[in-house]
Amino acid sequence: MGLRQQLDADLKAALLAKNTIKVETLRGLKSAILYADVAAKKRDVGGIGDDEITALIAKESKKRQESADLYIRGGSQARADKELAEKAIIEAYLPEQLTEEALLRVIDAVIAEQGAISVQAMGKVIGLVKSEVGGGADGARIAQLVKERLSA
Repeated sequence: MGLRQQLDADLKAALLAKNTIKVETLRGLKSAILYADVAAKKRDVGGIGDDEITALIAKESKKRQESADLYIRGGSQARADKELAEKAIIEAYLPEQLTEEALLRVIDAVIAEQGAISVQAMGKVIGLVKSEVGGGADGARIAQLVKERLSA
């Protein structure tokens, strides 16, 4: 079952269970996916693929975290809690994140394979690591670890 079908099934179950926060969150995700379908001009051919949906879901999760951080700084804990609850629902649709050790092994392998020893090669290494791990790690986390490895 693809992500799109999984979202539909989970939305139906949340509606039946009267789980308003989950219903609201899943409707928001489906809306974001529909906008991406239209933007990519793929609405009539089945929409964007699961890889693109996964990237979109990761982006939505990151938005919720950023909003929660802003609400906390602004002193609105209730709103921050709502954003974090939505983030938890969204993250259930993301692939399991790699541990730092596993990610470092991939980074080290790419660096050795490319013979990269300077920070100038950072962009190329990041791109290769991202393509290898897919949605298994956040881009900012990858960039930080690659920079640390190449600066050492």
